[in-house]
Amino acid sequence: MTDYPLPNLNQDLSGQVALVTGTTSGLGKRFAQVLAACGAKVAITGRRVERLEELAAELRSAGATVEPIALDMRDNDSILACVEQAEAALGTVTILVNNAGIPDAQRAHKMSNELIDDVFDTNLRGPYVLSCEVARRLIAAELPGRMVNISSVGAFTYSGQGAALYSITKAGIVRMTEALAVEWARFNINVNAIAPGAFASEMMDGMLERMGDITKAFPRKRICDPAEMDSTLLYFVSPASTAVTGTYVKIDDGQGIR
Repeated sequence: MTDYPLPNLNQDLSGQVALVTGTTSGLGKRFAQVLAACGAKVAITGRRVERLEELAAELRSAGATVEPIALDMRDNDSILACVEQAEAALGTVTILVNNAGIPDAQRAHKMSNELIDDVFDTNLRGPYVLSCEVARRLIAAELPGRMVNISSVGAFTYSGQGAALYSITKAGIVRMTEALAVEWARFNINVNAIAPGAFASEMMDGMLERMGDITKAFPRKRICDPAEMDSTLLYFVSPASTAVTGTYVKIDDGQGIR
């Protein structure tokens, strides 16, 4: 038997290399800040390069090791180049947070084919391609890894508010999490998911602008703060959660319960 400490808790990520997608705002930015604060070297990625540079400067001023990398989740070449650049600058990626996502904000039958492609590629296909590339490198290096995929409570409930494809892709993320967890368990790569409810972000700001005050229907009548997700993220990537793979945690303040 392994001699575990009592309690078996550890959030020190020193020596780990994290890659977080969609870090130019909202949840992704917070995830990058949290992982850096716990000692990980962090590749921050997104399409808005000027925001990446601002975040990199902020994290470096706090003593973190950071690599800003332009990334378009709709583009295979961009995804593969991102992982290559992260590894060259920081070392093999051992923590992946698939956070980047976009809403559809339209009725299913009114969506253009271009928007359909963008939502599928950003929310589901891109995370799959990125996960596989990170896993290939971990397996070749014989290193364990942790992947955290950001789904949504919209994966489990949909009330017809004009986000059908978003709901579908986020449900796909949950199943991707389960399937890849089984696929890579023998390589000690843990794959889990977080399904947030309504958290403050640019995406949420857009939803509130379209739909008005949606909090009236929530049990606690509020939008959650991204900081309230820190502990779950760290649980999934911490050295102590070795037996946790292929699962998801809803963090929705009771919003998704029907």
